[in-house]
Amino acid sequence: MRLLDIAELGRTPPFVHLDQRQLLETLDLSEVRRLRGGAVVFDEGQPIRRFHLLLSGSIRFVRLTADGSQIIVLHIPAGQLFGIGTALGQITHQVTAITADDSVVLSWPNPLWLTFSGAYLGFAAEALRTFGNRADEMSDRLVELSTKLVEQRIACALLRMIGQSGRTVAGGVEIGFPITRQNVADMTGTTLHTVSRLLSDWEKRGLVQSRRCRIVVTDAARLSVMGGSTASIGAKEPERRDGYRKPCFDAVPIRARVVMRTPVTSRGYPSQARVAT
Repeated sequence: MRLLDIAELGRTPPFVHLDQRQLLETLDLSEVRRLRGGAVVFDEGQPIRRFHLLLSGSIRFVRLTADGSQIIVLHIPAGQLFGIGTALGQITHQVTAITADDSVVLSWPNPLWLTFSGAYLGFAAEALRTFGNRADEMSDRLVELSTKLVEQRIACALLRMIGQSGRTVAGGVEIGFPITRQNVADMTGTTLHTVSRLLSDWEKRGLVQSRRCRIVVTDAARLSVMGGSTASIGAKEPERRDGYRKPCFDAVPIRARVVMRTPVTSRGYPSQARVAT
């Protein structure tokens, strides 16, 4: 797996400009974890000691409210840095990071952040781009939750997920990681009953196919209209000059939106297998 890991690392935006020797050195400095879906990479409120790169799979950022409810803040696709609060001067993690499916996560001690930023072409720029994109998602989701009806929010959430990690299957585009109706409710500020009712109705109308932990969008154009989006589904993202191709469905991502919550200490994940950091 070592050569495969090096090749995968070299295709990610933060390290795309590195030669094989540099990739080998970077990989040697990392801790590589192969995690099953549902593993907690780090907890909200936990001290930040390492920064991470998702090599494959998907990560959910989750917040806990004071009453113990979960809110899914963001999904992180493969190829992105996460847990990088140290670059903002944060001391503790503001979210809990949970693998949405089987994932490979690389991590490095915090002191290497400055080393990588100074030594690797494009590393700091990619980190800044990641911050900017997530800030945009958070701002847009806040507006969405404040202005859109619940069916519009759910439509936008599904489109956003196929834009980030969708894969083409017979009949449409499938969200590229396990997703339950409760997950969708947690993302959109509504109830399981409402999500189940809407998805069942949309399935009868030919907009989606929904089965256990899997959702396929069968008519993205109609769902986009329903969500009030002006994005053109299926339009390709401009190709980057560094040759990196994002490993997901080639649709324009519907940008995410998030509710800002008061930080709380992370507890209440007894069913999740924690991973030491």
